[in-house]
Amino acid sequence: MTVGHGPEGEPIEEITLVAADGTRARVLSWGATLRDLEIPLADGRLRRVVLGYEDPQSYIANPSYLGATCGRVANRIRDGRFSHDGRDYDVGRNEAGRTHLHGGARGFSHRNWTVTGTTADSVTLTRHSPDGEEGYPGTVEARCTYRLEAPATLIVEMSATSDAPTPINLAHHSYFTLDPAGTVRELELEVAARRYTPVDENLIPTGELAAVAGTPFDFTRPARLDARGTLYDINYVLDGTAGGEPRFAARASCRRTGLALDILTDAPGLQLYDGQHLKPTRGGLGANRHGPHAGICFEAQNFPDAVNQPGFPSPWIHQGDTYRQVTRYRFYGHAVLGG
Repeated sequence: MTVGHGPEGEPIEEITLVAADGTRARVLSWGATLRDLEIPLADGRLRRVVLGYEDPQSYIANPSYLGATCGRVANRIRDGRFSHDGRDYDVGRNEAGRTHLHGGARGFSHRNWTVTGTTADSVTLTRHSPDGEEGYPGTVEARCTYRLEAPATLIVEMSATSDAPTPINLAHHSYFTLDPAGTVRELELEVAARRYTPVDENLIPTGELAAVAGTPFDFTRPARLDARGTLYDINYVLDGTAGGEPRFAARASCRRTGLALDILTDAPGLQLYDGQHLKPTRGGLGANRHGPHAGICFEAQNFPDAVNQPGFPSPWIHQGDTYRQVTRYRFYGHAVLGG
């Protein structure tokens, strides 16, 4: 169904997914965006668990990247510059004129994707990114599949190939909410990471892989997000081996609603963002308002600025390589049907 048009008049399509247990999602072709996700409760109601806009046209600007697929390189690149094989690349500075964020001014999150396959509970979108787009080398063919699975599970599968060396780091950017009446700062959190990547004043990693022990970033045991008086926009070095079967990465739970969310991924890192800079709006889904700390992001990813950090996992793919990432978001608890 066409629900709007992009800046060049391209039709923005919306696809509705329904799982066997009644879990529902709505996906937009613009930015390969998860616009809405509702899970079935034991009392028969549906509970919305992501933030979104009521007006589909609001996703054209989408300054907070609600539900979007970020790339070609998600997160930050220092000074919007990097080098590879003796060549220098400038991919722009779209964050306060200092850093390159989420693929640039018009990264994958702000382009229209093509719907190439649908079933009752899944949709696949693809994007052709030409050589030189946002300053990146190589022509990239990207794919994103959203799939629902009972009970109350969202699976995000992403892949990409290129005809020349290029960095790839895709990330799903939903803002999750387990209690629409509360703040994510009240959530109890667990993260399966004994290390993290410290950052400078511009949120660029220093290159160090530091232990979380003894820092406000230690969630190896469950703790409330507001327990340490710290705001969070930080990348965790996930325990376990990247690239295999998705393993447990994080858990968020809300005592007031009885809802919990597990994140499993095969990615090496996980960006925890507490929504501190989330733009206020009165135009949220269901006429809800949201602003700072209304939602929390768990962005499975490679490490930020990996193009400039030789000690980080390489983000580069070459002709014949395929980038892949699979992340599962499962909701459960005594209030959830089948949970």
